Amino acid sequence: MKLIAFVFPGQGSQYVGMGRELFENFGVAKQIFEEADDALHFSISALCFKGPEEALKLTENTQPAVLTTSIATLKVLQAEKGIAPQLTAGHSLGEYSALVASGALTFSEAVKMVRLRGKFMQEAVPVGEGAMAAVLGMEREQVERLCEEISSGEVLTPANFNCPGQIVIAGHSKAVERAIERIKQEGKKAVLLPVSAPFHSPLMKPAGERLKKALEEISVGDLKVPVVTNVEAEINTLKDRVKGLLVAQVSSPVRWEESMRKIIEKRIEQVLEIGPGKVLSGLMKRIDSRVETKNLEDLQTLKSIEHSA
Repeated sequence: MKLIAFVFPGQGSQYVGMGRELFENFGVAKQIFEEADDALHFSISALCFKGPEEALKLTENTQPAVLTTSIATLKVLQAEKGIAPQLTAGHSLGEYSALVASGALTFSEAVKMVRLRGKFMQEAVPVGEGAMAAVLGMEREQVERLCEEISSGEVLTPANFNCPGQIVIAGHSKAVERAIERIKQEGKKAVLLPVSAPFHSPLMKPAGERLKKALEEISVGDLKVPVVTNVEAEINTLKDRVKGLLVAQVSSPVRWEESMRKIIEKRIEQVLEIGPGKVLSGLMKRIDSRVETKNLEDLQTLKSIEHSA
């Protein structure tokens, strides 16, 4: 039997139409979308299936929409294939999907929590004051040094260590602009990201405080499947640590490359990306192309999993 890890996408993987095929073909998927609509008191399913894209891209909508699609996809995988993972992880928002998959969070509590998380993150910094940029082709140490040199008293910090040669920085808009300018002068590439806030930077601390209060209202169950956390890139099996790690995650870098290396270290043979898009599969190919990766988001990708697991 193959050792398998499930990984779950974060913000940026959403698209209009996601989850619709599974909703129309599988009762377990339909049930999850209906549960999300009930929990949120509005039709997140209609937003996933029909858009409009502008509304789907709003952080407080994107987060529950991606989570719902991911968990609906997970339920189809479990019902149709009966595949169980040895480990799980999720990129930023995707960590909530991983925690639902592990049994630590119920789906309805998680979907309400990520809606609040999106709202808190959006409101932590006035629109226009924060930004993020993807830096391509630079080493971790170079990016860290650049952030220190250019910050000039403002916040500028690595936010996502995604894979070799792809690091995202976040902070005050002007500091991010200065960094992009410097990176281009050095002959490297930096691209401003179409996001509305500087996620995973210290500017998100107010969002973390609000999230901490909201998390007090929910209970965490035992982790039946260990979760590799964004904050530490280590395996967590302790339910008492879950809330603290989720609060820290909002203003800490996502250590994705290290998280995937931790999974590889545990002799995982196949990584299944569950939910919209193929972003994480692409990153894994650049982290270690020897690891078999597949993404699952619709009927076609579901068929391909039949032959491999």
